[in-house]
Amino acid sequence: MALLGAMLGTAAIGAAQAAEPPLKIGLLEDVSGDLAFMGMPKLHGSQLAVEEINKSGGILGRQIELIHLDPQGDNARYQEFGRRLLNRDKVDVLIGGITSASREALRPIVDRTTTPYFYTNQYEGGVCDASMISMGAVPEQQFSTLIPWMVQKFGKKVYVIAADYNFGQISAEWNRKIMKDLGGEVVGEEFIPLGVSQFAQTIQNIQKAKPDWLLTINVGAAQDSFFEQAAAANLNLPMGSSIKIMLGFEHKRFKPPALNNMHATANWFEEIDTPEANDFKKRWHAKFPDELYINDMGYNAYNALYMYKTLVEKAKSTKLEDMRKVIATGDACIDAPEGKVCIDPKSQHTSHRMRLISVGPKHEVTVEKDYGTIQPYWLGEIGCDLTKKNDKDQYTPSHLPSKS
Repeated sequence: MALLGAMLGTAAIGAAQAAEPPLKIGLLEDVSGDLAFMGMPKLHGSQLAVEEINKSGGILGRQIELIHLDPQGDNARYQEFGRRLLNRDKVDVLIGGITSASREALRPIVDRTTTPYFYTNQYEGGVCDASMISMGAVPEQQFSTLIPWMVQKFGKKVYVIAADYNFGQISAEWNRKIMKDLGGEVVGEEFIPLGVSQFAQTIQNIQKAKPDWLLTINVGAAQDSFFEQAAAANLNLPMGSSIKIMLGFEHKRFKPPALNNMHATANWFEEIDTPEANDFKKRWHAKFPDELYINDMGYNAYNALYMYKTLVEKAKSTKLEDMRKVIATGDACIDAPEGKVCIDPKSQHTSHRMRLISVGPKHEVTVEKDYGTIQPYWLGEIGCDLTKKNDKDQYTPSHLPSKS
């Protein structure tokens, strides 16, 4: 366990502000274990945002204090540390969790409080819970753009390799639904336990099934061993993913051409070349010069602090109930490095500007298509409306809200 408590920019505190206690930000991010390479940028994104916000005067004139605990990828630790932050440290907001399993471990604990919870990852979607504000992309922003593009470009037969927990299982369900709508065929699915690193049998299975392309939603450092083993076996199939490149930056971690012909849809990737994105990257790398890649988790973690600031300042309150009144107006927005993003009142998920990106043989990243801003519409369309009721449920294409 690592405890990092940081109150940054204290020199800027004025006499009046010093009389106010800091707002406490509880942060749960893995910076050790199998997911540490993805979690460290999340800690850094939070630290950068806290530093900037404190230097600019804080939130409602109060400085913010970051209290970080490292659950090491263990869901029992997520629950233990979540209770500690909420009940002992009395944090004003809880942020974090990498896997969907860690988020679902935390959510019942948060739901017993009145504390807002920000989940900062892209994920399999479907959570309709008034306590949770989701900052990452969801299937209607990723799979509904990526899969039709892959089918059109490469063919209708797909083989899926997925991590064997709720993220992989539900993401595969989304793929089956979209492929069926497109007249496509899922010629194979494998759900792989976290920590597995040997893929000889999987590669043989793929070769036997002869798909047109692969959907790779494997998770963690061990499962990413697939890419080098597939390259060594000359598998040479196009690959699509909702998490590769922008999240796990495999094109930076592995020697070319292991990630050649990988395609993904993303709201953030470090290769975005706009004045706003470049300014953000410059500030980040000035503070963290050894960061290999600013992944979308770290980027979303940075945005979460600014969204929290906006909600508190518009509500003039740190209470979840008051912040949700701001969300219900439809004007809970920030100017992020990707462009303006807003929270959808019905689902409390975030709009994003989505791009389809590809990796070439030298691991260069190119933008294939810009979809513009896509709203997180699916939950609202199936009946989740947090302005009227709090479902506290997670829906999927096969588990929809009741009509009653």
